[in-house]
Amino acid sequence: MWKRAAATAGIILTGFLAFQNAAHAETSDDSAGGEWQYAAALTGEPQYPENFTHFDYVNVSAPKGGELKLSATGTFDSLNPLPYGGTKARGLGLVFDTLMFRAEDEIDAQYGLLAEAFRYPDDISSVTYRLRSEARFSDGEPVTPADVVFSFDKAKELNARYANYYRHVVRAEITGERDVTFFFDETGNRELPQIVGQLMVLPKHQWSGGSGFDISESTLEKVIGSGPYEIAEVNPGSSISYRLRDDYWGKDLGVNAGRNNFGTVRYIYFADMDVAFEAFRAGTFDFWIETRAKRWATGYDFPAVQEGRVIREEVENPLRSAGIMQALVPNTRRAPFNDQRVREALIYAFDFETINRNQLSNAYARDNSYWFGTELASSGLPEGEELEILKSVEDEVPAGVFDTPNSLPVGGTPEKSRANMRKAFELLKEAGFERRGTQMVNAATGEPFSFEILIDNPSLQVVILPYVETLRKLGIDANVRVVDSSQYQNRVNDFDYDMIWEIWAQSLSPGNEQFNYWGSRSADQPGSENYAGISDPGIDALINKVVFADDRETLTAATKALDRVLLAHDFVIPLYYSKNYRIAYWDTITHPAEFPDYGLDFPAGWWSTQFEE
Repeated sequence: MWKRAAATAGIILTGFLAFQNAAHAETSDDSAGGEWQYAAALTGEPQYPENFTHFDYVNVSAPKGGELKLSATGTFDSLNPLPYGGTKARGLGLVFDTLMFRAEDEIDAQYGLLAEAFRYPDDISSVTYRLRSEARFSDGEPVTPADVVFSFDKAKELNARYANYYRHVVRAEITGERDVTFFFDETGNRELPQIVGQLMVLPKHQWSGGSGFDISESTLEKVIGSGPYEIAEVNPGSSISYRLRDDYWGKDLGVNAGRNNFGTVRYIYFADMDVAFEAFRAGTFDFWIETRAKRWATGYDFPAVQEGRVIREEVENPLRSAGIMQALVPNTRRAPFNDQRVREALIYAFDFETINRNQLSNAYARDNSYWFGTELASSGLPEGEELEILKSVEDEVPAGVFDTPNSLPVGGTPEKSRANMRKAFELLKEAGFERRGTQMVNAATGEPFSFEILIDNPSLQVVILPYVETLRKLGIDANVRVVDSSQYQNRVNDFDYDMIWEIWAQSLSPGNEQFNYWGSRSADQPGSENYAGISDPGIDALINKVVFADDRETLTAATKALDRVLLAHDFVIPLYYSKNYRIAYWDTITHPAEFPDYGLDFPAGWWSTQFEE
């Protein structure tokens, strides 16, 4: 089960990139800045040559036109993609291009989009991107280095996630007619040139110079970008439509050929996912990601499925390069969650096996790693290079990581469940709690142990309510509060919660984003994704080991070490995950016969059947 359908479909996975394998563009060399390159890959050479015409996984003959109708839950109150505040409208990525573009049939390869090439010196102390001369915003103005510098500066200033992601990119400067250079505060970090390439570029002239747009504020005025779509119609809070640009400057690039096929993309907002599913059944919109195993098994008996007008598919492609940690996250900024014994007790109280059997049709596996299901997940006892890395920070990590494998309690039977509850009770007693009557209270103050679980998706209660009932058997008073998505996001941004349900989607190439997830600096930065409030010197040191890994082997070992230590601290209550990605769609839309290895290329690679011959 996914908290939000978009949690996988639109994930841009980022991380380590071995730039020594970058592909060289046929342009002049400058020893001070390195050779110009058109692409870079994780290992080996990029799959596609310079000036390639299209990705192998697209249909270059796909017809253009028609409307794609999609769903969103909750509401939105802003079309400004940068500030962390406000609830952004879905689909804004259709409007804005980035410097580089990720191919979905390679684990981590990027090719030029707004930028035609990049270069960096041997010590990787900076990177220079050269913009395409033909790149234009939808109002006809050229995309310039000034726009790139403006976008970078404002992203770091206004959004904690960008501030953490670009924390080692200290400044951007115009260094040529079409060149912009990003300078780093450290050398040898091979990921920094890549993450700069993912920068979304906004038009400076719309957001400054007396235009009336304030980049620091939410707005429902139509914004412009350099991407394939422009905003067509806005119905505040209820729907937004995007129109394909006939004059899109980049439509013939190799990264775009055969893609961006729908004439209109429209997002329709619904109160919750159950209401949205009923609308999908009725044909109100075209595409659905199924997040509930029980509904997938029993809820698709309506006529459109039986008649073949709604197609169902189970695919692994989008998840092959992702490790997912889906968890209940206690806020360690608040007592008593700052006590590891309390957090461990809460883990013992979660009977996954019983919930999986009774509520989830036994469709899931326990999520036992922050890189679950990938080669980066830790297991057993550390050895080899992983052990060496852990020993280098031995005084700053739990002693148990060296001699005790990480494991989660197993329930599913009355005997096992009772044993887990006894262990939870013992841990709570060690943490200073005792049972008085039906309540678990702080032994020193008499204050009852109570907390709130904040969610924005009512369907999650099918899992949370059985857990709440188990906690009550311990004497813990846990309550569920369901709020709309806007209020939820605002409270999460401000860390105003006791416990939430969240998801981290991890790349096979982790890097600087780890600071945003669990680095000390992000623990108190509003808008960061350090939901648990982790501030730990050992974890900071291991993040640095990941970021500065010299090769794939060291990256793998450092990531396993980081995973092992995060698990050892019991920061979250791991939930569950499936490698099967369930989609359903009406026959009004279709896709190529084969998906790319690591994605669905949705919606860009799909098209309307209305115009098929």
